[in-house]
Amino acid sequence: QVQLVETGGGLVQAGGSLRLSCAASGSIASLNYMRWYRQGPGTQREMVAVISSTGSTNYAESVKGRFTISRDNAKNTVYLQMDSLKPEDTAVYYCYANLRTPYNRYASDYWGQGTQVTVSS
Repeated sequence: QVQLVETGGGLVQAGGSLRLSCAASGSIASLNYMRWYRQGPGTQREMVAVISSTGSTNYAESVKGRFTISRDNAKNTVYLQMDSLKPEDTAVYYCYANLRTPYNRYASDYWGQGTQVTVSS
């Protein structure tokens, strides 16, 4: 069974930094694109950043220049380096992966359980 486990959330002051990690474990045949989403209080879940299997990246306008997504394919892990954090970055951050197991012909979507990031002003 595939699991995505996020770590690295916490409380930080405005202007500070945090690094989130998301490790995919289980039987994985191919790990395609991976994304970070977030959902703040009273808001819809929004995509923050995406990285392809070859390392191409894209970001939400609200985080461009402040957040960096990266991945370590050997570890099946994606990271989100968050710098210059603002109070409006406060949210639960979710990891998403599109991957295929050895038992399926097609890839499926998997989600982590979420990790809280709180930025104080």
